[in-house]
Amino acid sequence: MAAQGGGISLAEGKAHYSNGPVFAVAPMIDWTDRHCRYFHRQISHNALLYTEMVVADAIIHGPRERLLSFDAAEHPIALQLGGSDPAKLAEAVRIAAPYGYDEINLNVGCPSDRVQSGTFGACLMLTPEVVADCVRAMKAVSSVPVTVKCRIGVDEQDPEAALPDLVTRVLDAGADAIWIHARKAWLKGLSPKENREIPPLDYSMVYRMKERWPNVFIGINGGIHTLDEAESHLQHVDGVMLGRAAYQNAAILAEVDERFYGAPAREMDWDALRDRMMAYAAAHIDNGGRLQHIARHMVGLFTGLPGARRYRQILSTDATKPGAGPDVIAAAFAAVDVSPSPAEALSA
Repeated sequence: MAAQGGGISLAEGKAHYSNGPVFAVAPMIDWTDRHCRYFHRQISHNALLYTEMVVADAIIHGPRERLLSFDAAEHPIALQLGGSDPAKLAEAVRIAAPYGYDEINLNVGCPSDRVQSGTFGACLMLTPEVVADCVRAMKAVSSVPVTVKCRIGVDEQDPEAALPDLVTRVLDAGADAIWIHARKAWLKGLSPKENREIPPLDYSMVYRMKERWPNVFIGINGGIHTLDEAESHLQHVDGVMLGRAAYQNAAILAEVDERFYGAPAREMDWDALRDRMMAYAAAHIDNGGRLQHIARHMVGLFTGLPGARRYRQILSTDATKPGAGPDVIAAAFAAVDVSPSPAEALSA
């Protein structure tokens, strides 16, 4: 397996929840794969990274090495599981244990039809007792924190009743942290994209959960676009999670270590990033992979800078050609003027 963590103790696994605020990059299906996470880790040393949601059945019956392996550089990293059968989720946790994840997270928020057909994701908001049973089973076999990522409610649910009920049940079952997407999910009539945009955000609902459970880690997600917004939320909750904003403009991660983890201020070494990604791409290609598997996650890096359009063109076209190698990354970086820095361009 790619990661040789040798297992993480509960104390070590809890470190990212016990040392101040947490900044996380959200789990996103088809986006936050191992190549994306490795790339993000080169920009921020401390951000908590999540896998794509992996279905418990797939881990039990599918290609485990492909689904679960990761580069040791990705720590701290959380595995997000999808499922609604406590026994299967427990078995998936057992199988994943040797890979050395720092956290196991249960998806109770994804609204897609594909997820609903498996009776998990956001539709589990309707059966909080099942969620509690799943968490209890996962906790029984996990040596690292087990957490839940949910919505404030679904369909016609009243979040004022549904969300506290869910939180109460999963905490009683032993959940170590709760991440809350501050929107309802509509299981019928809205696409996953629309479910990220149309239901109104209710950040105050999440804040009230923190007020009600002051000693429990409560993190917030949904509609957060900048690090300034993230800092504002941290006046009320313990953690903040960015999804597409972090993916589509990865340079935003360059300031995370300093602003949220007290790291010394530093100038991002973009040449070093280029060289690390070229070396990583070369190893991936040597193992039978394609450059595009990696380059597709890097396209948004230099948004707003002179040469960014050419950078995107090179990665989007040249990286897909047969035999494309790491030199494509070098050519793309050479097209960009990095002064002002990408982070400065994003905040301008």
